[in-house]
Amino acid sequence: MSNDALTPQPAAQPTQPATAQAAHDHGGQNGHGFWAMALGSVGVVYGDIGTSPLYALKASLEHTRQTGAHEAEIIGIVSLLIWALVFIVTVKYVLFIMRADNKGEGGTLSLMALAQHAVGRRTLPIFLLGVAGAALFSGDAIITPAISVLSAVEGLKLPAVKQYVDLSPYVLPITIAILVSLFVVQSRGTAKVAAFFGPIMVVFFATLAVLGLTHISDEPAILKAINPVNGIVFLFSHGAKSFTTLGLVFLAVTGAEALYADMGHFGRKPIQLAWVFFVLPSLILNYLGQGAFILSQPQILTQENFSPFYQLAPDWALIPLIALATLATIIASQAVITGAFSIVRQAIQLGLLPRMEIQHTSAMAEGQIFIPRVNRLLLIGVLILVMMFKTSDSLANAYGIAVTASMAVDTALASIVVWKLWRWPFWAVALFVGFFLAIDLSFLTANLVKVLEGGWVPILLGASAMIVMWTWSRGTAQLNEKSKRDSIPTADLLRMFEKSKPTRVPGTAVFLTATPDVAPPALLHNLKHNKVLHERVVLMNVVTEDVPRVEPARRFETHKLSDDFTAVTLHFGFMESPRIPGAMGALRKAGHKFDIMTTSFFLGRRSLKASPTSGMPLWQDKLFISLSKQATTATDFFAIPSDRVVELGAQVTI
Repeated sequence: MSNDALTPQPAAQPTQPATAQAAHDHGGQNGHGFWAMALGSVGVVYGDIGTSPLYALKASLEHTRQTGAHEAEIIGIVSLLIWALVFIVTVKYVLFIMRADNKGEGGTLSLMALAQHAVGRRTLPIFLLGVAGAALFSGDAIITPAISVLSAVEGLKLPAVKQYVDLSPYVLPITIAILVSLFVVQSRGTAKVAAFFGPIMVVFFATLAVLGLTHISDEPAILKAINPVNGIVFLFSHGAKSFTTLGLVFLAVTGAEALYADMGHFGRKPIQLAWVFFVLPSLILNYLGQGAFILSQPQILTQENFSPFYQLAPDWALIPLIALATLATIIASQAVITGAFSIVRQAIQLGLLPRMEIQHTSAMAEGQIFIPRVNRLLLIGVLILVMMFKTSDSLANAYGIAVTASMAVDTALASIVVWKLWRWPFWAVALFVGFFLAIDLSFLTANLVKVLEGGWVPILLGASAMIVMWTWSRGTAQLNEKSKRDSIPTADLLRMFEKSKPTRVPGTAVFLTATPDVAPPALLHNLKHNKVLHERVVLMNVVTEDVPRVEPARRFETHKLSDDFTAVTLHFGFMESPRIPGAMGALRKAGHKFDIMTTSFFLGRRSLKASPTSGMPLWQDKLFISLSKQATTATDFFAIPSDRVVELGAQVTI
């Protein structure tokens, strides 16, 4: 079944983003608010990238496990790790892309909306880039919890831990138990535990710095890694081996896109400050410490349970470190899961996915949401990956492609914003953005080498998500066009009422419609079967704007069609939940006579059938129909009181 009032329709023309960003830039109006935001960003934004030291250098040295590594190789790889953090995270995201904000909000779909505004219209290339970025994030959201938690729990395999308690045979069951628990508690919201995220991650990053700092003296030659020349020399002197290593080095910057995506929650300045003065130095010190430790004891490379991160700690501190690292990976996973909920809601609002049940877990924070169906799909995907790959080393091969491709999408969309909105000359755009795009594509190409060893996973996940979004968007557009062709224009219907007046009954009838210029099918069916019309009729259309949130003053527009017919357009941002009762309350305050207790909402409920002349392949017709059946009802999605809803069914051929 499918409702006539389909997914909220994107606005025909993007709206002008506000230029004043003070509150978002500074994260609050006072110093206390600023530092609270900076602390919060450490807990949420940097969880993913902060847990990379558990596996990034270890995975990058995989090719040396059998033959050993020379000093120049280790220094070169550590140099690549450090300068990947500098160029990709610091320069590209923190200093450059974070300036491309949509009313203070970041993320791929927000950047897509900003790029559409920059060119002044909706274009297919920008739309496809946005869809690709959102689809690739789905792969990242499934792989991150799996590799993060698994890499932390694998510390139990170390001999120094086994002498106390041997839990190595239970690494997989423990990982699965942690992940299942993490997804089960999502429905309760994260507001209560989120307050602890910041302090825990501050302790974790401080531990990273201390562990690294205490081992740099093991072999001070590792400080040569600060010179980027050593990384470049390694790349061009080891042939195919260095190219494969480049793809694994990228594991150090996974999670960098979270800086941009979470900008709306914490503000630009707090995120930038936390990165430059705390997170980045901690990561660099830890990688230098791991490198120095390996240089001083090269034989550890051939050990069965080689783990340079955990081996930095003294034996007595291993179990507490494993516990701390596991907490950090749970926090990193939580951030990605929350991000997945957020991006799915944005995709629904932008008409890329069917409506889903969205639960609000906080009365105070609009962004605290829970989407049961997405939570179940993520859990199933994560458990399949853990049981399929079994170790973090195997999963590392699957991790890079989704993130590198997603970052390349961000760069491409940012180039449009820089050129069209910021008015940079084309040569400057080609030079500056081209440099970052070249880096992204280099990492992406290096990761594609791992397609057969696990890289197919994010490609499959991303392609599946992209097909679903493309099908839903295409099918919805065709269904709306068919509704326009098969329906009577609203103006013609009103002229018919002047000649032949139907029986009127007391009260107000609201007909939700995606196409207000034509008579809603539910209105025509009501006239056909019930042969009555309410005293007042409202044709209500919900529009999603290309901005994160719409100001209350712009929430609605009204247009008098006749003495008793009114067209109402409700405007919501793509990060807002379209609650119709709340919007009607705003209408009532503005002087419009709306009483929800005397108002009936009429919704069309359509049963779709495939057609060989739909314009889509048969398989896509069937997929669209299947998605329509799974969509939550308009009653639930728009938070309409169920006792005020009348549904009228019809069978429609696509």
